[in-house]
Amino acid sequence: MPKTKAQKISIIKNSTERLEKNKSLVIADFTGLSVNVMNSLRKTLKESGMKLEVIKKRLLKKVLESKQIDLDPKKLDGQTGVVFSEGDITETAQLVYKFEKANKDKFKMLSGIELASGKVWDEKEIGAIGRLPSREILLGQLVGMIAYPLKSFMWVLNEKSKK
Repeated sequence: MPKTKAQKISIIKNSTERLEKNKSLVIADFTGLSVNVMNSLRKTLKESGMKLEVIKKRLLKKVLESKQIDLDPKKLDGQTGVVFSEGDITETAQLVYKFEKANKDKFKMLSGIELASGKVWDEKEIGAIGRLPSREILLGQLVGMIAYPLKSFMWVLNEKSKK
């Protein structure tokens, strides 16, 4: 059923307000997903402080233009679902990427936007960001890399002292 002009204006207003409150968003194609799967995605996102909204491309273009973001949603394939997040783009992309991995044929990330800077990532870039390990894992790997030479040196000293 087509939306009335008042409903469209309301969607644009609410989405523009949501842009002001959030730090990042990911645009994804959800063509072919069942309602149950979409609801499970919405629940997962809600638990992480994110929200998924289905916005028509024409209305999304007006919302993005209000924030001076240079992205034309009409050039994106499929039906657009927009994930709004108060976290940074890496958190958002990682959570959406996990869902994309589980639903390969029916869901894919199309673009990502960091709202503070207006930086727009295409499909490949946002996928690469989504594949990155979490911050905690990266910090653990860094500590391991820093500690390994010291650990090796201590092992050598220990072996020398046994002789």
